[in-house]
Amino acid sequence: MLLTGYGRREWGIATVVAILLIVPTVIFAWWWALIPIGLAWCTVAGFFREPLGRRPATEDPRDFISPADGRISLVERLDRHEATDDEPAVLVRIFLSVLDVHLNRAPCDGEIVSVTHRPGKYLDARSEESARVNESNLIVLKDGHGDPVGIRQVSGAIARRIVCPVGIGDRLRRGTRFGMIKFGSTTELIVRDRPGVEVLVAKGDRVTGGVTVLVRRPASD
Repeated sequence: MLLTGYGRREWGIATVVAILLIVPTVIFAWWWALIPIGLAWCTVAGFFREPLGRRPATEDPRDFISPADGRISLVERLDRHEATDDEPAVLVRIFLSVLDVHLNRAPCDGEIVSVTHRPGKYLDARSEESARVNESNLIVLKDGHGDPVGIRQVSGAIARRIVCPVGIGDRLRRGTRFGMIKFGSTTELIVRDRPGVEVLVAKGDRVTGGVTVLVRRPASD
């Protein structure tokens, strides 16, 4: 199992603490204590796991792939959204539990044109209100068609640190890892709505970051 560098501090601390606990455990032959120590370390390390070999379900450039692992909590068509230059938009929201991989991935090829961080509350990510009032980070890409595509990272009650080490002018390839949200959280995909845009998932569906196709652009594009 590979561990993401985004969690180097957390799993590094967990490793040091585990070693410090194992030393007296071995000295005093408290062998039973090795089990909870090992489980605790595996829990922390598992959260920061980094799956390899993921490929989009299709190679069609019209397909926007999921920016995160988790379960679809909302699919909505909006009259306007800031990520799409205040034009109609399709929004797909993904809830990530503490058991999901928390890395975020680019849904398409594109160049970052804006990154907007907003402070906020830390409500439970399972509530609809949390997506409106919690701390968030909105990354907007311009895709190969010149259309804006938004990925919004939203913190939760446990997640209190959004990681996004990219900036304006950076280019991302479809499926590229570009950040994460530490512990339970929400990620949104926002694309410009237009006739023929298809949403291929529904509320309750499980999706895999970098693999599952969420939205398909019309063939005429």
